[in-house]
Amino acid sequence: MKKNLIIALALVAGASLSTVDAAKKKKVVVVEQAPVVETFSLNSASDSVSYAAGMSATQGLVEYLLQQKVDTAYMADFLCGFKETVVKDANNPKVKAYLMGTSIAQQLKERMLPQLAAEFKDTPDSISANVFYKGFVAGLLKDETFFKSSDANALVRSKSEAAKAEREERLYGANRRAGEEFLKENAKKEGVIVLPSGLQYKVLKQGTGAVPSLNDKVQVHYEGRLIDGTVFDASKKHGDEPTEFRPTDVIKGWTEALTMMPVGSKWQVYIPYGIAYGSREAGQIKPYSALVFDIELVGIVGDKPATTKNTKTQKKAKK
Repeated sequence: MKKNLIIALALVAGASLSTVDAAKKKKVVVVEQAPVVETFSLNSASDSVSYAAGMSATQGLVEYLLQQKVDTAYMADFLCGFKETVVKDANNPKVKAYLMGTSIAQQLKERMLPQLAAEFKDTPDSISANVFYKGFVAGLLKDETFFKSSDANALVRSKSEAAKAEREERLYGANRRAGEEFLKENAKKEGVIVLPSGLQYKVLKQGTGAVPSLNDKVQVHYEGRLIDGTVFDASKKHGDEPTEFRPTDVIKGWTEALTMMPVGSKWQVYIPYGIAYGSREAGQIKPYSALVFDIELVGIVGDKPATTKNTKTQKKAKK
């Protein structure tokens, strides 16, 4: 009897090992079950409209789920979560708090945390997801074991600003320094006028017309270049007619120049990054770029007389 039992166990063990070996050799494919369609009947006009309204509400939902990176092969799981939620009493404060907790957690995982991680990427202060969540919970519970709320805010703000400054210096520091050096040398050239804002200009043609105010609509021909001579925009790219806009609609360097130029003038204007696009990128213009423009003020819409315009004195003191 004992011998037969041992033989039987050996056979079972052998069969188990054979099954494991077979599983290792053969890839097991798990097929996701299709959602179960419940049997249902429409017994009234109200039922028909309600059912149709529910179907109509799904228009575009699959596309939205795909945008949210939901694998629609798991629609049965989606419907499980959906059905579980709709049967809950939305007015029950406990249920409402629970559902809001899941919603906020999802937003943190998919939006806030990735953005924060990207902000501190390649720095000594890289973000740990698990520790971040612990800090989040502590903040809600007002647990000040490690930080007061105000101190935590100050630390993150300080570290964020430092990370941004380091990243921008690494990416665009050379471009900023090149612009500063260009303007420093350009200020020494004959005919170049330097204003307190840092704006530089050279009069190529002196006009005798009116000087625009901030609220006037001006007509200009222009060409914009990087300091290496690359043309990034020009009015001729948009047609033969001059471009129209108000001085307040453009970068600060343009605003300052336009409200000093008499109609008929053509200036070459040199703009530091601080009154150009600053730390923003704009097409071919990298952050912290100094820019050069040839600007011809063709006219003011409405053709106002020069005597009624701004008589702001042009400053001609060299830097």
